[in-house]
Amino acid sequence: MTTPYPQDQDRAQPAGETSIGELIGNISSDLSQLFRQEVELAKVELRQEAAKAGKAAGMLGVAGFAGYLAVVLLSFAAVFGLANVMDGGWAALIIAVVWAIIGAVLYATGRKRLKTVDPMPRRTVDTLKEDAQWLKNPTG
Repeated sequence: MTTPYPQDQDRAQPAGETSIGELIGNISSDLSQLFRQEVELAKVELRQEAAKAGKAAGMLGVAGFAGYLAVVLLSFAAVFGLANVMDGGWAALIIAVVWAIIGAVLYATGRKRLKTVDPMPRRTVDTLKEDAQWLKNPTG
């Protein structure tokens, strides 16, 4: 059995002595508390989704930055390293293509994760819809 909330102890009366006004007041108080809790749940869900979006955006940013640095620096290294075997221009092109592929894979991974972010707190919306339906027809 659950422990009653502190405000429930004040209104614990035998069923025959509780007036209609008190019952309506109790229902109003309970609904108010329920909606406050639902809003708090929505805030928590939105924070979680924002954190996921931030991580995915960070991955996209790092992928872009890494791709840029890699293309610039490794192109120079490839030119100098492969210049002994082939023309320096071809060597730089080969390395640039390799790093472009790596950057594309990181971009695709970050974008895929970003698509999993749900901006709408679905559980809270569903619960609020159920609450609204109950308010329309409280007897079932």
